Amino acid sequence: MALKRACRILETAGVSGYTVLPALSGYGRGSRWQRDRDLSASQDMVVIISISDELPIRNVLLELHELLDQHIGILNTSRVEVLRPDRF
Repeated sequence: MALKRACRILETAGVSGYTVLPALSGYGRGSRWQRDRDLSASQDMVVIISISDELPIRNVLLELHELLDQHIGILNTSRVEVLRPDRF
């Protein structure tokens, strides 16, 4: 459910692209989980990867933080070096 909202936040902010990957398994809060055993389709966990300029991402981070307050989620940011800037 949060995936569609997160993608809309990115698109509305003008982020030029993102990729959604399935999270296959993990560990957190003292327990392990695996997609094929523990989660129904409505609880599928995903990883969203996006690269953007710093200015639009500040607003995106605020909105994603509000979204993740209501759902399970981790938000990570880092600086990257883009080797092919014409692709962004």
